[in-house]
Amino acid sequence: MKPTFHYILMSNHLLLQKLLLGRLKSTGLTAGQPKVLDYLMEHDGASQKEIAGGCHIEAGSLTSVLNRMEEKGLVRRTVLNGNRRTFHIFLTEKGREYTLVTAEAFTALEDEAFRGISESDREKFMEVFSRINQNLTSREESYWKN
Repeated sequence: MKPTFHYILMSNHLLLQKLLLGRLKSTGLTAGQPKVLDYLMEHDGASQKEIAGGCHIEAGSLTSVLNRMEEKGLVRRTVLNGNRRTFHIFLTEKGREYTLVTAEAFTALEDEAFRGISESDREKFMEVFSRINQNLTSREESYWKN
């Protein structure tokens, strides 16, 4: 039987997460935290709503992820411009160090995943995969509007 797109996608996601957490075991990072660190690397000071959208995480789930990250000293929540309803999340020095470790682990896993695949095939794959992501992202956006 030929594997389906959804099966391969879910299988790869779970394998990548398992391998990533294995590489990051010494850091104590748990599921969801590497993704948030990766997002904050480019969007330090983002609001919780922006992080939830950028990481495709439900607001309630993100709150618990951020609580654990704050307890570990990786992030700090800050109110900006007196708006007490919106917290902005900033990396601490320790959080910045962990983003580097996380980025190295992501890069190593991507290199492993693309082992034996030519650069041109990798570029084509990423182009198509990005389009699939855009299609699903636009579907997600319309889902939340209804």
